Amino acid sequence: MDTITRVEVGSIVIGGGAPLVLIAGPCVMESEAHTLQLAAAIDNICRRLQLPLIFKASFDKANRSSIDSFRGPGLQEGLRILARVRLELGVPILSDIHEADQAGAAGEVLDIVQIPAFLCRQTDLIIAAAQTGKVLNIKKGQFMAPEEMANTVSKAGQVGNRRVLLTERGTFFGYHRLVNDMTAIAKMQSYAPVIFDGTHSCQFPGGEGRMSGGQREYAPLLFRAAVAAGADALFLEVHDHPAAAKSDPATVWPLDQLEKLLTDCLRLRAALSK
Repeated sequence: MDTITRVEVGSIVIGGGAPLVLIAGPCVMESEAHTLQLAAAIDNICRRLQLPLIFKASFDKANRSSIDSFRGPGLQEGLRILARVRLELGVPILSDIHEADQAGAAGEVLDIVQIPAFLCRQTDLIIAAAQTGKVLNIKKGQFMAPEEMANTVSKAGQVGNRRVLLTERGTFFGYHRLVNDMTAIAKMQSYAPVIFDGTHSCQFPGGEGRMSGGQREYAPLLFRAAVAAGADALFLEVHDHPAAAKSDPATVWPLDQLEKLLTDCLRLRAALSK
C-alpha cells in the first residue's frame, strides 16, 4: 500500500512536513450559542498563534456510557450549526458519524468525516464515509495495534478515497485505563498523516460507572510527547466550564488554559524543526 504523506483540507495541509494543525472544539454540541461561542474563542487563540484550526464538535454521542447521558442535537440540527460555524469563521469543520446512513448528509456539509475509535473496523461505515469524497479522520481503536490500521486505510482506498488521516488516542490497559505508545505515531505515518488526541488519551472509559472519568492534568505531558514524536496535528476537546460539560467533564481542556498549552507545543515543534 502506498503511503498517504499529506492531506489537504481546503487551504490547510496536514502531514508531509507541513506546520502543526489543531483540531479542537467541544466534545458534544450543547447548544447553538455555546458552540458558536467556543468556536470563536478557539479561533481567536489560533489566529494569535498563527496555528491552522479545524473546528470539531459531535452532533450525536452515540457511544455514551449510560442511556441517560446527553447525546447532542442530532444529525440535521448539528450539521446546520456546524455549517454556520464554517460560514461565520471560515474554518473547516469535522464531526463523527456512527451509522452508514449518516454519511450522505454529513458529507454534504463537513470538510472531514470522522470514524470513532470503537467503529474503526466497521467496513460498511468506512466505505460509506469514503464514498462521500471528503477527508476521513479514522481514530485507531483502543483494541487495535497501529499496524492494523493499514487495513482500515486500504478499505477507504478500495473505493477511491486516499484523503485519509489517522488518530492515535490511547490503547486499553486493564480496566478503564488507557496508555499511549508514542511509537504508534511513527508506525501509522507509514500509512497516512497522524493526529494525536490528548484529551481522550487521559480518559478512563466508563470509569465512573455511568460516565467516563479521567485525569486531564496529564494532557499537556502527552501533547508535548506527541509533538516530540512527530505528530502531524493535535486533537483536543475544549470547554469554557469543564465541570459543567455535558460530555467528558473529567478530560475536556479548559478554554482559559488553551493558549498556554498550544504555545508550549508550538515552541517544542519549532525547536525540533531546527
